[in-house]
Amino acid sequence: MKKFVSFALYINLIKISNMINTFSTLQGNISGLLSEKFQKKVDNKQTSLFILKNPLGMEVGVTNYGCALLSIMVPDKKGDYANVILGHDSIDNVINSPEPFLNTVIGRYGNRIAKGKFRLEGKEHSLTINNGPNSLHGGPTGFHANVWDAEQIDERTLRMSYSSKDGEEGFPGNMNIVMTYSLKEDENALVIEYKATTDKPTIVNLTNHAFFNLAGIANPTPSIENNIVAINANYYIPADEVAIPTGEILKVEGTPMDFRKPQIVGERINDKFTQLVYGKGYDHCYVLDKKETGELSFAASCADPVSGRRLEVYTTELGVQLYTGNWLNGFTGAHGATYPARSGICFEAQCFPDTPNKRHFPTAVLSPKDEYQQTTVYKFDVQK
Repeated sequence: MKKFVSFALYINLIKISNMINTFSTLQGNISGLLSEKFQKKVDNKQTSLFILKNPLGMEVGVTNYGCALLSIMVPDKKGDYANVILGHDSIDNVINSPEPFLNTVIGRYGNRIAKGKFRLEGKEHSLTINNGPNSLHGGPTGFHANVWDAEQIDERTLRMSYSSKDGEEGFPGNMNIVMTYSLKEDENALVIEYKATTDKPTIVNLTNHAFFNLAGIANPTPSIENNIVAINANYYIPADEVAIPTGEILKVEGTPMDFRKPQIVGERINDKFTQLVYGKGYDHCYVLDKKETGELSFAASCADPVSGRRLEVYTTELGVQLYTGNWLNGFTGAHGATYPARSGICFEAQCFPDTPNKRHFPTAVLSPKDEYQQTTVYKFDVQK
């Protein structure tokens, strides 16, 4: 009788194992994302789930709604994998997220434009106001809130494209944008490449608003205040009480804005320093030290001392916006994880905020004869 029970148990274990293996193969990912939860028609365009993998085991989940990153699975110092980005696990939750820019592409103009107005070639353009008195991240129906055409080139590469019409959210010119997400083969790195053209002069400032938590998402997701951050910048751009640059470019030296050497985020984030009071923490653009314009160079690093995970950011852009998730309100994300204030940290590669209204800032104008190009790399490893 005992042999019979053992044999029956053995058969059941085989069946269960086969079911698990079949499930894993069908779902094709270790982040627990289900393809059927990302199938939806939005404005007659189909959304879907795409999974990128490299030979080292890194995995990234993406949807073509706003090019949103859903998961980034990388190991800690023990080899255990976790999702290190504050994502959602269904297309409905992506669309209706309390944080509409969560891990999405941002455009046509990332960050803020004062009072939603700018002049270009003698004409004033008015944008949608969606952040106090200002325009933020391209407006409420910007690039983040549209379905992009998507083609998965291979296991490591996803190409997405979008055509932004003349006058969309008030921006001039028909703009065609192509974005490529790819994983490096020999290291755990996500490469984001942007290209854009226009048929009339316009402004452009593209970025990705990824919210990272190197400890891994949880309920609740832990604070990033213990993260150790370094930024390759001697200067930053101060902002007023509604987050518009004052026009100054100030030294970080002698202020809580100084990350030239690795610093624990939480050590100074609550200082009674005007810039930190205005933003309820860090929400500032840093002027990256570059030997030449357009070079792909080190921008920032971030390390979680508990898991040992480390993130390095490289970009061709002139600036990077450090944002410490000050306005996250504890909403629910993927698999029941919750995202309270300061549970995510962002490194948004970009040109400077409100550049169209600051003539002394490097230009953000794109003309029909030129092509906008940007490359930003998010590289992950561990400190043992």
